[in-house]
Amino acid sequence: MAAVADAIMPKARREHGPLLSFTLRLVREKPLGATGAAIFLVFLLCGVFASWLAPYGMNEINPINRMKAPSLAFPLGTDYLGRDQLSRMLYGAQLSVIISFCAAGLATAISVLIGIVSGYAGGRTDLVIQRFVDAWQSFPGLVILIVAVAVLGPGMPQVIGVLALFYGIAGSRIVRGAVVSVREHTYIHAAQSIGSGTLRILWRHVLPNVMPVVIVLFTSRLGLAILAESGLSFLGLGVPPPAPTWGGMLSGSARTYMYQGPWLALAPGLALTIVVYAVNVFGDALRDLLDPRMRGSR
Repeated sequence: MAAVADAIMPKARREHGPLLSFTLRLVREKPLGATGAAIFLVFLLCGVFASWLAPYGMNEINPINRMKAPSLAFPLGTDYLGRDQLSRMLYGAQLSVIISFCAAGLATAISVLIGIVSGYAGGRTDLVIQRFVDAWQSFPGLVILIVAVAVLGPGMPQVIGVLALFYGIAGSRIVRGAVVSVREHTYIHAAQSIGSGTLRILWRHVLPNVMPVVIVLFTSRLGLAILAESGLSFLGLGVPPPAPTWGGMLSGSARTYMYQGPWLALAPGLALTIVVYAVNVFGDALRDLLDPRMRGSR
């Protein structure tokens, strides 16, 4: 009995919770993805706690400090009105967090709803829905976003709604493909044979088995939403000023004074590049770890 206990105890001590185990596996197998997750976590914390981290107000104007180069007092310099770039970057991260999470969440919900109905129903229902998705995807994405926001007007709710609808319909094809493969499994036929209702099958059997795809889809939509919101703000169709957005900071004064103060364009441009790259790398790592077909690829 003592020998059996000694053999069992080390194994019990090595057991961790599911979140900690997944984190350790991410760090061990996907170090680049873990780095992207860390960068994304920093971006998220900066956005959530921007009001406490920012040394100045987002629109606090001081003409004496206009166009100051990066220094200890102003780590990222100041703009042509004397506003602190670091503070505006932090508040811009807050707006990006709100818009990207809301847009990605709504887009994922729309993708799941359309994809599950289309993939599980099949037949004529699937045919009609997929032809609509094909027609939607045939239009250039940027043109749809510009036209929709131009009609609805600039603002945070309009940007979130347009991005959610655009990426939600396009992403339904991915969820639909996962549902088509799941609906042919034996446990689905067994649930149907004992008289389980359609909603129960979708909720208890189909949705849990496509969740890895849904999680990866959500992370990929985060990066796309950040880029799309920045592009719309750059064109003057995003969140209107004086609210600071990274895309808006790249436009206007940054283009006018970028030769006199390169930090005006470098700071938001590098922030966008690093955050979107980190989100995409983290999403790829999640896909590799959550996809059961790739667990034996090592």
